[in-house]
Amino acid sequence: MNNKVEMLIAAVLLGATATSAVAQRDPAYQNARESGLVGEKADGYLGFVGTPSPAIKALVEDINIKRKDAYSKEALANGATVAEMALRNGCRLIAERTVPGEKYQTPSGQWLTRDANRPQLDPRCP
Repeated sequence: MNNKVEMLIAAVLLGATATSAVAQRDPAYQNARESGLVGEKADGYLGFVGTPSPAIKALVEDINIKRKDAYSKEALANGATVAEMALRNGCRLIAERTVPGEKYQTPSGQWLTRDANRPQLDPRCP
């Protein structure tokens, strides 16, 4: 099977895992997203928009560690790099999992608040 097709399938499968995680968001994490303290970055990880409390910082760092672990497993299974899998998922998370009012980081590094329009995505996004 074509390597790009395998990576796409892996991204979809990882997305299904992420979807169930989104449905079960920790209330503190959900509040941090809704309050604009954290947001999605194009590199597939969460970032801090403002200065987080120690509890929010620990929560986001834990989520990012789990994301990196998932990206590493998918990359290994598909002959891709962790960075490639993270970028693919970052694109998807921004485009499909952020909702109006939540923050995301543009390719230039600027934090924007998601609205009803299509978000600004990294040009490398599929």
